Amino acid sequence: MSKDGYNQFCPVAKACEVLEPRWTLLLLCEMWAGSTRFNEIRRGVPGMSPTLMSKRLREMEGRGLITRSQSPGGDIHYRTTPVAAELEPIVHAFGQWAHRNLDADVTLEHLDARLLMWNMRRKINVAALPAKRRNVIEFIYPELPRDERRYWLIARAGMPVDLCSSDPRHDVDLFVTAELKAMTSAWIGLSSLRAQIDRGGIALVGDPVLSATIEAWMVRSSFAPAGCEAAEGRDDPDRADPESVPRALQFLP
Repeated sequence: MSKDGYNQFCPVAKACEVLEPRWTLLLLCEMWAGSTRFNEIRRGVPGMSPTLMSKRLREMEGRGLITRSQSPGGDIHYRTTPVAAELEPIVHAFGQWAHRNLDADVTLEHLDARLLMWNMRRKINVAALPAKRRNVIEFIYPELPRDERRYWLIARAGMPVDLCSSDPRHDVDLFVTAELKAMTSAWIGLSSLRAQIDRGGIALVGDPVLSATIEAWMVRSSFAPAGCEAAEGRDDPDRADPESVPRALQFLP
């Protein structure tokens, strides 16, 4: 419950007391997206300290939003409860509303390549990639510091997609060089991948099959349709401004 609370019997006030503590909804979103272990969840909320995350998870467990269990191997897993599951379509509707109606002057410091790549990783459609081989795709964000600009997605049929921030020493099939704002805009649906490629915000070099099918295997955010609807009716439907990414929900999966 919020530290002070609202001291009202109103059900909306009571719901706010449970859900308002900072990071609560984002932690739930990360778990709804499939993360169950502490370090997995933390990768989806990189701005949250481990100490605060531990505290918040304990509070959420006490409120009946999540459960904590230990596997036979000793790993701790956090999972949402049926009570929290009732919130999922409501929170998604919040995101769709924000995507359609809220703008923010988002500059580079408001974007996070690590978080973007973590969410992109889980949406990769492995079935749309060339089968019977390992597919290595390197993403490069030239404007970022040298130790933050390169990421590798490694995908193989029947295996989880791996995300590496250090060189895995595999031959790269496709190089994707992008402005961070352009990739964020395209992935969240404020513009299209094709529009960003055509204008030079995203460049593809390498395997022609991977290049030609990027819109099939790089599945975008679940909020992308709402972003596309918001862009309808503009003079130029492909010029969605990356700087109009809604700050609060810019990286939800």
